[in-house]
Amino acid sequence: MARTSAARTELDRLAAELARHDELYYRQAQPELSDAEYDALRERHDALAAKAGQPAWQQRPGDDRTAGFAKVLHRVPMLSLEKAADGEDGSAADKLAAWELRTRKALELADAAPLALLVEPKIDGISVGVVYRDGELAQAASRGDGVEGDDITAQVRASGALPLRVAVRGSFEVRGELYLPQAAFVRLRDATAAEGGRQLANPRNACAGLMKRKDAASLAGIGVAAFMYHLAWSEGIDVPSTQSGIVDWLRQLGLPVNPHCTVEPGAAAAAARCAAFAARRDGLDYGIDGMVIKLDDRRQQAQLGATEHHPRWGIAWKFPPERRPTVLREVIVQVGKSGKLTPVAVLDPVQLAGTTVSRASLHNFPELERKDVRIGDTVLVEKAGEIIPQVVAVVAERRPAGARPVPRPQACPACGTHPEADDVFIYCPNPGCPAQVRERLRHFASRPAMDIEGLGEAVVDLVVTHLGVAGPADLFALDAARLSTLERMGEKSAANLVAGLQTAKSRGLARVLTGLALEQIGEKLSEDLATRFGSAQRLLDMAAAHAAGDTAALGELMQIDGVAERTARLVLDQLANPAVRATIAALAAAGVVLEHRGAVVAAVAGVAGKTFVLTGTLPTLTRPDAEKLIKAAGGKTSGSVSKKTDYVVAGAEAGSKLAKAQELGVTILDEAALKALLAG
Repeated sequence: MARTSAARTELDRLAAELARHDELYYRQAQPELSDAEYDALRERHDALAAKAGQPAWQQRPGDDRTAGFAKVLHRVPMLSLEKAADGEDGSAADKLAAWELRTRKALELADAAPLALLVEPKIDGISVGVVYRDGELAQAASRGDGVEGDDITAQVRASGALPLRVAVRGSFEVRGELYLPQAAFVRLRDATAAEGGRQLANPRNACAGLMKRKDAASLAGIGVAAFMYHLAWSEGIDVPSTQSGIVDWLRQLGLPVNPHCTVEPGAAAAAARCAAFAARRDGLDYGIDGMVIKLDDRRQQAQLGATEHHPRWGIAWKFPPERRPTVLREVIVQVGKSGKLTPVAVLDPVQLAGTTVSRASLHNFPELERKDVRIGDTVLVEKAGEIIPQVVAVVAERRPAGARPVPRPQACPACGTHPEADDVFIYCPNPGCPAQVRERLRHFASRPAMDIEGLGEAVVDLVVTHLGVAGPADLFALDAARLSTLERMGEKSAANLVAGLQTAKSRGLARVLTGLALEQIGEKLSEDLATRFGSAQRLLDMAAAHAAGDTAALGELMQIDGVAERTARLVLDQLANPAVRATIAALAAAGVVLEHRGAVVAAVAGVAGKTFVLTGTLPTLTRPDAEKLIKAAGGKTSGSVSKKTDYVVAGAEAGSKLAKAQELGVTILDEAALKALLAG
């Protein structure tokens, strides 16, 4: 029994860690692991899950939805591509060959039959779907969670990345990537730094931030560009029957397409094209992290269809991360918002993936010791997820005689407190540590959290150092007179910051929870908690009951999709912490709204926890309205039918989803039956 319990605990820990890394990669664009390290973590989880009879980890598609934007339901889901990358389980070329073999079998093609494949660069940008109606740019949406995205029409129009008009009647949706060319990124980075703003990490992050600006007019002239490559759907238009023909058609319409698309005769030729193009990365003015291979015949694409997660007609060839040797001169210790002490390598500057790198992550001290990294070593550096520089290995044969081991810190570098160890991490246990205070306030003011206009890194440093701000609630007590006494803070900037603080007060519970920087409570879980429980007071009451031995609260939290027992306990334990409760009370006293700004879930038996798929046109309900009703009753919605689907709600002109449901024996409802189920 003890061994089973330990395995279950380890499985929960790995699941929580994977969820955290998904959040860092998809929602925050701040990955801590390389793709290979993430895959290794997932493999450990899946091996343990298989022994326990549990499902493998399902990596969710990226979710870039942001509060404050209208939502758009994608007519055709925006799915991820299957990936082919070099690894312990084979080379990218082997995986591409295996994909071709599966594809030929599914299409019932003879081995000798030609299979034309379109190969194009995989742009490291922001996915977008753009609808043109009778020649006018009518709507642009971000990818979101693949089923629903943010309406960024105003931002795309203002950016100038795409034409506002094209010479064609009818309607169609074209998909592609928005990106920031290298020269435009450098201009924006330098201008942002000169204004005291947050240091921009890379062009992709910068482009993502630009597309979520509420002031769309400010995007004009910055230089956002686009490459379009996929026709999601069309009505009233004769379009080519091949993918290469679609690319030419888009070019003729005046839409930007990548000039490096080629059609290759099979997987071997496609692999050769991918391998050869890797050497051209540094010569491009935009980032790419691989190549995309698609069936050129769109009729074959339609024949193959898609899984819940990816289309069967395409695959992404991932380039191996670029690595460069350099010398490690020093290791400094950074203090994070949770008190985590992280070793950071100070390096001889080296060019890596288009930028100069002089610092790199060492993750944690056990990892540093496992790699036997020493000061003076020559080390190999790469960018995790093409974003975060990290030390991946030591070049042992080049170790100098005087190389020095890196000791674990015996005191917090910011406040001198003796650190504590927890699992693989070392923490400063002092919540008043000035470095922690700064990091927590920066996070609290960030765009995913309270989005406080004018409160950048430099201003946070000033208000902590000179105005005694020690916690989030202190921010809301600042006035223009005090702020204008700060260096480089004039009357106008002070007034703008006070206005930004007033606006932030009404962001709602989900944004506050995100801003508190509690462990495992990222944007998604914050939104789920706020939606389900409605107010901070109810959450605090549940935490107090849990601390007193009541097990009901634990069960309630575990009703949220993806929340395991370990995460539920962690959430309740943190909300029972006196310091956290004091912070929430102080925010309430400052006038910050601690109720949810959306619909609160009222669980309905027969709906709660069930997965619904909507297809066709319902008599009175729009699809977004039906989804809201289902979610408000505790249900979930999905864009595709599978064995995990509980109900398919079918209206007029229901298509392949209805047929799939009938094939799998999934319960089918009409609108009247759905309403009856929702009524309980």
